Amino acid sequence: MPSQSAPGDPLSYPIHGFPNVAIDAFTADQWELLVRLPGRVIVAATHTGNSGRTVQEGLAGLEAMAAGRAFDSDLVRAVVAAVYAERLPNGPTRPAGDLLDECRAAVRILGRADPADSAAYRQWVQSIAARVCAGGRGVRGPAAEQLGPADRRFLADLGHALGMV
Repeated sequence: MPSQSAPGDPLSYPIHGFPNVAIDAFTADQWELLVRLPGRVIVAATHTGNSGRTVQEGLAGLEAMAAGRAFDSDLVRAVVAAVYAERLPNGPTRPAGDLLDECRAAVRILGRADPADSAAYRQWVQSIAARVCAGGRGVRGPAAEQLGPADRRFLADLGHALGMV
C-alpha cells in the first residue's frame, strides 16, 4: 500500500511510473504549480475574449490537457497523471495569483528539468490555451484568423510568459 503524504507533497502524485522525471529536482510547491497551471490556463482562457464562451471551449481545454498523455515527454505525462489523480484539499493550497506570473515562475522551475521536457511542458500549456480560445478547433489557418483581438493578445502574453516568443 502506498504511503500517505500531505497534499502538495510531490510523493502524493503518481510519478512512480515515470522514472526519467527527476521529481526530486522540484519542491512540493514547485510540483504543485506545474500540476495546477494547466487547469488555471483553461479557466483564464475561457474568460478571455469571447464573452459567450460555452462548455464546449472548456471541454476543448480539458481534451488538450488530456492529450498530454501522448506527449513524448515524461514530465508532461507525469503532470497529466498527477492532474487526474489529484485529490483536492478542503481549501485552496495556495492563493490564486496572476496567471502570467505563475507561468514565469513555472519557466524558472522548469530550468531544473531536462530542456526537452521544459519545452514540451511549455508548448503543451500554450496548446491548451489555444484550443480553448479557438473553441476546440485548431488555431492554424482559418481558425487563427477567427480569433478576436483579446484572444490573440492573451495567447501572445501567455506565450511570452512561457518563454516561447
